[in-house]
Parts: sequence; structure tokens; C-alpha cells
Amino acid sequence: MGEVLNSVLADERGWTAETIDSADAWYTSITDDCIDELDNFLRSRNGDSESTTEIRIGDTDFPNCRKTLAPVLADLRTGRGFGILDRLPMERYTADGAQVMYWVIGQILGLPFEQDIKGSLLYDVKDTGQEVKEGARFSVTNAESSFHTDGAFNPDVPDIVGLLCLQTAKSGGESQLISGVALHNEILSNHRDVLENLYGTFCLDRRGQFLEGESPVTETPIFHWDGQELWFRYLHYYIQVGHELIDRPLTLQQLAALNAMEELIHQKKFQIEFSLEQGQMMFTNNRWILHNRTAFEDHQDVASRRHYVRLWLSMRN
Repeated sequence: MGEVLNSVLADERGWTAETIDSADAWYTSITDDCIDELDNFLRSRNGDSESTTEIRIGDTDFPNCRKTLAPVLADLRTGRGFGILDRLPMERYTADGAQVMYWVIGQILGLPFEQDIKGSLLYDVKDTGQEVKEGARFSVTNAESSFHTDGAFNPDVPDIVGLLCLQTAKSGGESQLISGVALHNEILSNHRDVLENLYGTFCLDRRGQFLEGESPVTETPIFHWDGQELWFRYLHYYIQVGHELIDRPLTLQQLAALNAMEELIHQKKFQIEFSLEQGQMMFTNNRWILHNRTAFEDHQDVASRRHYVRLWLSMRN
């Protein structure tokens, strides 16, 4: 077990539903001059055979977009840990065109990060009819995902998670966020008996995302403190399955720690909720923000069904 953080982080990272800033402040409008830069780039690619994920931008390209995104990057690094970009004018662009713009915006915020063993860099989040109990990842079902950090079962995890909304569900599918810093503050203050156990090793099912000869689970703590930053990895269901998979039952101490965590996570005072609209993008700090997508009912028309595109990023130094 590594070093345990034994003091409350009393800054804006530790927000709750009551203390977080106004919802209006979560949104950053994409300026017209940023859209113009993206639009000009998109038109310059007409007939280009290069795939979207092969595009790489220079450090000084898209200066207007960089100016627009500066507050979002600040929020991700040292602020509340998330921000919403409003929005790409989807009425003017195809889904493919919107994803090119999204890919460029992502590279301004960070470096693309592979999302599966196939090396996917843009990942479709939509219901494919698969079932979580049969081994599918929550992202390809319409089930509630539960509060989690993305890639928690990977040896390495992304710093930032992006979601572009291309289509909304018929109903449901709301986004919910929790500050892992606020959870840690609460556990430290009122559940100190379980804190050290959350810094111990848990086994997370890798959902088939491993190569031959590798372990089917990743062994990792839920909380990690490196002396400067608090890191958080979590998906309760994958922990349960991971321990069953390698026949290593959770100890009574681990169960108590997970039960305390789940009890706090389900308290509304830690949660915020909102719905992304078509063309909006959400970016979250995946090191300490937990996110959840509620269950949803989709449209009968296949072309109208809920469709988000996920992007994982590493922060630049």
C-alpha cells in the first residue's frame, strides 16, 4: 500500500452538489472564429484520403480554438475537473465532419490515447444489443453504467475523457458526475476506518481487453496519492467480477470499504446531473471525476438512436 492522504483537500476540486459553481459556468461557447478555423480545415480536407485519427495538428495551429479552449483546460487541470463545450452546429455538418472537428479539439486538450486492444482512438458509445452480464462493456449497452472512471481496469488510464453527442436517446441517458476528491474528503472525515483499505489492491476484470499471456484482471488501488495529486480508479461491478474471475474473494475489510464507497456514491448530495445536447462535448478529468450514464430508451429508427463518440486523452506536460 502506498502513502495515504491524511488531510482534506479544501479547494474547488472537492465540490458537492451544494458547493459546486453555477451550472452556467460549466459551459463554454465555441466562438465563431473557432468554428471558422475548424470549418476551413474541414473544407481543406475535401477529397483527402487520410482517416480522421491520422490527423495530427501542430502546437500553434488553430489559435482561436486554443484561446476558446483555454478555460476548459484550466477547469480540467486545476478546477472542478470537467467542462462542456457548446456546441458544434450539427445542422451544417455530417457526423463524419463533426468527428474531424472533435478530433482536432481533443488534440488541443491532450494527446490521443488508445481505448482498446485494437488501438481504437475514436470509440462509438451506443447500444449494440449486448449484455454486461455476458462480458460486454457498459458503453455498448443501454444499461446504467454506474459511477466509474474510464479504463479503470487498464494498466494505464487516460487523464481526460471526452464525449461528443451526435444523437440523443428517446428518453434517459443523462450524464451524472461526482468528485472523487469530495468522496475522499468525506471518507477521511467520517469513515476513517475504511480509508486505508481503499489504498490497498483490488482486482478489476479487464473485459477481454488483454493479450494472450496477460492477466485477465488489473490489480490496483482505488485511491492513490503521489504526494501532489489524488488519483482514483473505480468501477464496482468490474471489481466484483475481477475477484470472482481469479478466485480471490474480497476480504471482509475490502467489502466494508466498498460498501462505504457505494453508500456515499448513491447519495444525491455528491451528484450533479445534466443532459448533453446534439453537438455538445463534455470533457472530464478521469483521474478523480467519476461519471455515470443513466439507463435509456432508444428510438425505433436506427438512424435516430443515441450515439456518442468517446475520446481518451493524456494531458500534455
